[in-house]
Amino acid sequence: MSLAVLTSRALAGMQAPEVLVEVHLANGLPSFTIVGLPETEVKESKDRVRAALQNAGFEFPARRITVNLAPADLPKESGRFDLPIALGILAASGQMPADSLDQYEFAGELSLSGELRPIRGALAMTFAMHRDGGHSGKHRAFILPRANADEAALVNDVAILPADSLLQVCTHFAASDSTTKLARHQATPAATPPAYPDLADVKGQAQAKRALEVAAAGSHSLLMIGPPGTGKSMLAARFAGILPPMTDDEALESAAVQSLTSGFTTARWKIRPYRAPHHTASGVALVGGGSAPRPGEISLAHRGVLFLDELPEFNRAVLEVLREPLESGRITISRAARQADFPAHFQLIAAMNPCPCGFLGHASNKCRCTPDSIARYQGRISGPLLDRIDMQIQVGALAHGDLAGQAEGESSHAVAQRVLHASSRQHARQGKHNNLLTVSEIDTHCRPDASGEQLLRTAMTRLNWSARAYHRVLKVARTIADLADAPSIAQTHVAEAIQYRRAMREQ
Repeated sequence: MSLAVLTSRALAGMQAPEVLVEVHLANGLPSFTIVGLPETEVKESKDRVRAALQNAGFEFPARRITVNLAPADLPKESGRFDLPIALGILAASGQMPADSLDQYEFAGELSLSGELRPIRGALAMTFAMHRDGGHSGKHRAFILPRANADEAALVNDVAILPADSLLQVCTHFAASDSTTKLARHQATPAATPPAYPDLADVKGQAQAKRALEVAAAGSHSLLMIGPPGTGKSMLAARFAGILPPMTDDEALESAAVQSLTSGFTTARWKIRPYRAPHHTASGVALVGGGSAPRPGEISLAHRGVLFLDELPEFNRAVLEVLREPLESGRITISRAARQADFPAHFQLIAAMNPCPCGFLGHASNKCRCTPDSIARYQGRISGPLLDRIDMQIQVGALAHGDLAGQAEGESSHAVAQRVLHASSRQHARQGKHNNLLTVSEIDTHCRPDASGEQLLRTAMTRLNWSARAYHRVLKVARTIADLADAPSIAQTHVAEAIQYRRAMREQ
């Protein structure tokens, strides 16, 4: 047999389309050609495969070798095709059986000694296998490096067969007894509950803690404004610990995105991501990109927290890229040759100083910033972006005596229980968090009583709110009512929601 066909997967954003690896051996001068739009890493596999075959004790055929990666118009990148190319050469040259290759999919980078090295995107590839198998009814086993087995096995109903080397894979196909065949791998996610920093570490700041609780319960975005050293970063670092526990589907979604950058380990199973990029980050770093598009910080924070400290110090154009994903929960990256779509359901927690020196409103009266400099500093955050941030609060400085005398605050566990109860109430009522309600659903589920409606209209007139701001206040008020176990939105709930919608430039 001079032709062998194996199945592997490419990566196109979160998608992993099927790739047929066709290996043909022909007479003529020895050569090794790879076609099918391979990028540099794939072209270099010729040397890795040749050395791996020889060091594993196989004969590298001195013939015309042509490898076609189909479909031809899909770009192929990374070293994941090393293993199927090597197996295709062995099958086409008759050095290993080829009768059952169509029952498997293969991915793995080869070292020169024939050892299998980990690849990125294994979980996304397994997701695609499971989906395609459900559509076609043909379920294949997945042979891949052992280092990727734990994450790949998190997808149920897919047979994961990890291997350490090319020789071990070949033995699997040549063996007649089950003792030398590859064994199916079972997922072993971390059994211990996630450990987050405790909210009790933050002394004082009762109003800010209450705002965090409301934001967590309704999946609302939050901006904290206050002088340096008031605990804004500490509060943000503890926010993930009061969010509801991740469901299996959420954990798999988050892990699949992390696997695209080789950033996922089973030790982080069901731990909500917490991303805090520096203010020098570029727009590409935030939303993702590259010639072969990869996820950025907003996608790596999927189902978790994106913390932007020193918000006005970010480049304004970089901050503007947040506007669309804050609304849609997705980001689409378009390039001339390809397009990639990544999920971006994250909770934005931002922090900033009130003025250039940071001490506007501080009890020390150290601020000497002029009104014009304060306006320019706060104006670095555009009105449209600020309009999309649900809650905006001031975090004041504590006096030294108050800070030293404060007792330990409420623990994250106690707050998380209330958040979970309110979140469960929302899902039972409408099937989603309050922050995701559409306009028609707001009319149905977020209608305040008469006094609350009158208060909201007065605030909207005086503060010149947009329609978006009006709807976001209603959603925050609905969350506050859920935390209070109230069936409807009362005036007190609306009043508290209005306090979380302060006009920053009027401080």
